[in-house]
Amino acid sequence: MKTDISLIWWVAGLLICGLIYLLSPILTPFLVAAILAYLANPLVNKIDAFHYKGISLNRTFSTVTVMLIILIALLLLVLIIVPMLQKQFLLLVQKSPEYLASFKRQLEPMMMQYFGIALDVDVAQIQKVVTDHWSVAGNIARKIALVLSSQSMAIVGLVANLLLLPIVLFYLLQDWNCLLQKTQALVPKRYLNKTNEIAKEIDDVLGEFLRGQFSVMLLMGIFYSIGLWFAGLEFAIPIGLLSGLLGFVPYVGIGLGFVLAVLSGLLQFGGVSQIIPILVVFGIGQVLESMLLTPWLVGDRIGLHPLAVIFALMAGGQLFGFTGILLALPVSAALAVAFRHTKQRYLNSQLYNG
Repeated sequence: MKTDISLIWWVAGLLICGLIYLLSPILTPFLVAAILAYLANPLVNKIDAFHYKGISLNRTFSTVTVMLIILIALLLLVLIIVPMLQKQFLLLVQKSPEYLASFKRQLEPMMMQYFGIALDVDVAQIQKVVTDHWSVAGNIARKIALVLSSQSMAIVGLVANLLLLPIVLFYLLQDWNCLLQKTQALVPKRYLNKTNEIAKEIDDVLGEFLRGQFSVMLLMGIFYSIGLWFAGLEFAIPIGLLSGLLGFVPYVGIGLGFVLAVLSGLLQFGGVSQIIPILVVFGIGQVLESMLLTPWLVGDRIGLHPLAVIFALMAGGQLFGFTGILLALPVSAALAVAFRHTKQRYLNSQLYNG
């Protein structure tokens, strides 16, 4: 009987994985809404539990309030970052010939001295091309419009997902506690205590990791932006935000930000000695993140090696696309908890102890 039950669980798990794979193209708004609901539900519960002089707030009001907070935060982020990135990109395009000329002046003597190589870069021609085409930059909007019209169905799907997201998020936040109770009621009685123990451990691991990692990303984005600005880098804010906000992938965010900052510094300053402040900023940032912020805000609760996190994200993206990336960390956290329990059971088994 025990073997039959185990087989049923395995078959059910495989069926669920297959269903997720088949439905992955339409799961993105539901998964994004589920992640947001998971992160926001504690705040909804706190607002819902508020009582003052006989005044109490219902679940619907709490849900709408939290959704408005999320919406305002996202709008502020977009309104601040998008114009800033656009301005910095246009500045880069305008000054690229000047940067290339400075870079050529610094690098060409060294290349000739050590390797006998001349940098055959016609900076004047690049300047002329940029100047000639800068006046017709308005055509970009027309070209973008043509691309959008040719991809009308994809755009309709994207808009539909964006419109569906707040609806799904509302119902999930509204009924989150009820959904958990109904799911718990389906668990067989004999497995209820163990299931609750594992579920609570997964919730602790995942909740602490996601909320802590978000806090680390935000703080590091602010730190790198301010630090690179003090270092005199023109693209300090976009590179700093990129370095911090991509921190959910170990070493990738900081690596990409570091490379972009060094390249921008070389193009802007034209000398290796002048990028030392940039190196100092990233060095202090790594010490601050690894020695203070990550142990304080995240800890080692997820129990996964950074390489395992990178592999999980890449494997999820390869198998299920963007949906797989969204699922990678939650599934990895759950598997890590399940592996720890399985390992402990194995160490206590007769097979291991002989």
